[in-house]
Amino acid sequence: MKKDYTPKVVCFGEILWDVLPDVRKPGGAPMNVAYHLTKLGISVDLLSSVGYDQAGDDLINFLQSGGISTDFVQRSPVYATSEVLARITENHEVTYTIVKPVAWDTIEYTTQMGQAVSQGDAIVFGSLSAREPVTRQTLHTLIESARYRVFDVNLRAPHYSDDVIIDLLKRADMVKLNLSELLLIVRWLSPTPIKDEVQAVELLFSRFQIQEVLITKGGKGATYYSRQIRYDYPTYVIEVADTIGSGDAFLAAFLAMKLSNEPLEVILDYAVAMGAFITSQSGACPDYSKFDLERFIWKKKYMDFASAS
Repeated sequence: MKKDYTPKVVCFGEILWDVLPDVRKPGGAPMNVAYHLTKLGISVDLLSSVGYDQAGDDLINFLQSGGISTDFVQRSPVYATSEVLARITENHEVTYTIVKPVAWDTIEYTTQMGQAVSQGDAIVFGSLSAREPVTRQTLHTLIESARYRVFDVNLRAPHYSDDVIIDLLKRADMVKLNLSELLLIVRWLSPTPIKDEVQAVELLFSRFQIQEVLITKGGKGATYYSRQIRYDYPTYVIEVADTIGSGDAFLAAFLAMKLSNEPLEVILDYAVAMGAFITSQSGACPDYSKFDLERFIWKKKYMDFASAS
């Protein structure tokens, strides 16, 4: 890839409002990934849908203010903009109440969308937006023309089924998920119990054409697998504000560095740093610059070095 080339990523799926007890914040995994990719200088097309309502207008305004194109954000004449009730537990974990149907359940395929995907370097898609047939079929059609297909598993009961998830795994080049999601999926695939991470990943590689698996582990960092190597990478120690969108930020940084042809160690370091940086702030999409992130990384490395000395 040429040094003056700007990579382009298509993010497909849900955009919504996370409604917390005292505030409403923009969210949805594909939108979060798009937001952080844009902050990191990657060109992004966001493919989704909102309603003809104030919540939809507000989301459109938020995206445009962040420099994210809304050319492929449809407006549903039937369904409302998605709002999700989010509750943060005492240990900083987040639980969600997700309503349906909403606007992003009926994303319609267009030839312009297809062109955006075929001309991009990667498409990022999740499992939540595949819960209903219309959006799921649109996704299937788009994936066919993608160069690099990134499946961001995001299991939110009861909004998934094993057959839909397995079908999406068949269409993916890379899969990003957490450890509990990995172990749940292999229970669907294996007649005998598998509790070992390595065996679980090997099962994915044996059953599907997946080339890479990325496992997020919260405070324990992340592990990257290809068919040839395994790479464990620790996280940065931070004061947790909340964990909303931290995995999405991690994935965005991973892709930004990967598409810029950085070495794997640099890719993972940047990704775990981004996840930690967002976890130390409130909400999935805080206002920041790439300089803020890199200053955070420098400070953490300097402090860790100083304390070790």
